[in-house]
Amino acid sequence: MVQRQNASTGEFVDKAQATNSKPLGRPSMRLVVQAPFKTYFDDRVFSVSAVNSTGPFDILPEHHNFISILKAGQLDIDGVSSGHQKIIIGGGLMHVKADRITVFLDV
Repeated sequence: MVQRQNASTGEFVDKAQATNSKPLGRPSMRLVVQAPFKTYFDDRVFSVSAVNSTGPFDILPEHHNFISILKAGQLDIDGVSSGHQKIIIGGGLMHVKADRITVFLDV
């Protein structure tokens, strides 16, 4: 049995439990895109693409913990139930931890 440590609690869990959901046989993660007074997106996704000062990058399930300042541009989202979407942003902050991505806009 493959084990993975939950970054939030420090507890060890088996790989099947660590991946919150595998819709369509693919691992997914939760994405929340929010500004101080509005939530633009809150759903499960297969991937998210964005741009920071070093260039474009992708976030996939089981990505290491990560934080980055985002440049103005767009978030490309491959949603589980919503399909492909683009959200135009004027910059922001992205935080990735334990298959949960939070993007803070207007900060």
